Amino acid sequence: MVEPVAQLNEPLSLQTPEILDKKISQLVLSPKTDLKISKQDVRSTLKASTLDGIFSTIFESATGGVLLSNFLLQLGASSVEIGIFSAIPMVVNLLQPLGAYLADRTTSRYWYNQGIFGVSRLLWLVFAVAIVWGSQHADPHQLLQWTLVTVLAASGLGAFGSSNWFSWMAAVVPHRLRGRYFGFRNSATSLISLLGVPSMGWSVSTWGADPLLGYGIVLLVGVLAGMISLGCQYFMVDVNPQLYKKDAENDRLSDKKEKQITDFVPLALKDSNFLMFILYFSVWTFAVNLSAPFFNIYLLKNLSLDVSLVTIYSSLSSGANLLLLMFWGKLADRWGNRPLLIAVGLVVAVTPLLWLGTGNYPFAVWVWLPLLHLLGGTTLGAIGLCTNNIQMEIASIKQPSTYFAIAAAVSGVAGALGTTAGGFVAELPGMSLGALFALSAAVRLFGLLPLILVREPRSFSLRAIVPTFGRFKFNRG
Repeated sequence: MVEPVAQLNEPLSLQTPEILDKKISQLVLSPKTDLKISKQDVRSTLKASTLDGIFSTIFESATGGVLLSNFLLQLGASSVEIGIFSAIPMVVNLLQPLGAYLADRTTSRYWYNQGIFGVSRLLWLVFAVAIVWGSQHADPHQLLQWTLVTVLAASGLGAFGSSNWFSWMAAVVPHRLRGRYFGFRNSATSLISLLGVPSMGWSVSTWGADPLLGYGIVLLVGVLAGMISLGCQYFMVDVNPQLYKKDAENDRLSDKKEKQITDFVPLALKDSNFLMFILYFSVWTFAVNLSAPFFNIYLLKNLSLDVSLVTIYSSLSSGANLLLLMFWGKLADRWGNRPLLIAVGLVVAVTPLLWLGTGNYPFAVWVWLPLLHLLGGTTLGAIGLCTNNIQMEIASIKQPSTYFAIAAAVSGVAGALGTTAGGFVAELPGMSLGALFALSAAVRLFGLLPLILVREPRSFSLRAIVPTFGRFKFNRG
């Protein structure tokens, strides 16, 4: 649930005749279908959402990423096991369509969110208490089992709420402000990662003879921050899915409501533009996750770097994110998300090749690896921002959360297959993590091809924006 507060000024005019395809624009939430929310309520909602993102980032940093990977390595987990752990949050995305259906049947996005994510984060609290009280006596294999159960249960619950939160944001964030808002919000969360993750890593590595206990304490702090983030949502404007659907359909509810629900999936499957996006999203997610979970493993295990140094690398990625997300957001608002996904995606695709030849020697440790993390933070931040925004652009006005859920479910399976396959490939005789990185780069380049055929309303072509890139001013718009 981590994603932007900017001034509520007039949006940029981005429309061009060749972009406003009539058939596609009928499937997109137009400004006329926005909820009637006062500017003051919008401002307070965006501020509360930003605070929600800040505290949620602390929670997610403690329950995943390099800290969880280090914890698993301390318990003796193999590359295959770590790949499986990384796959779990993506596999459970298969539950998102069901979660979207349930969320769309409720009368409050807020209360649905509180129930789902409240229970999910309390499960991590139970696990944190178990680590603190039993770290000195628990068997490592038993702790691995507890971790598996917690990740599986908490991720499964979270899958029921993700599309609800996505739909909530699509309803309350002004249509033309999304790029700048989410750019600002993600910048704020990146600042927290920049400061918080190294602090957490330092706490774990300097805890003494019991780093497991150190992780348990850090996890307790993370869960507390996660509960505070849910409290921030109290100050956000609630959305009733039933009324929002009515407003989106020009204040007329269909007399065949049940038929609308049962006919929705065929509608999505008949949307060729959406299917092309799904193809891109699934192949790209598979390719990225083929190597993504193993970069930290490579640093911690293959290069034997201390976890505190690895978390500093992660903070550099967050710092790069922080500096450029507002820039990417303004570019997305001005030119569209699709051209940025293609251009930046090419850089992300070849990045794993730049890891080849790194090692535990001074130049790599203090120069090359930091530069790689700066590059990764810069580019992956743009990919994440534009991927979320383009989904909002091409989603149907009828139950948009179901579109989001289908995309998340398909890409989740693809990502899970990627991490699992990466773990098995890394363990094959004669294979190495370097070979896995090269394979990931090749599949990433292939995954960009379907994106060329995706149509996004209000988006320029790459041919149109390249000549104007040098004239773009960061402070404009």
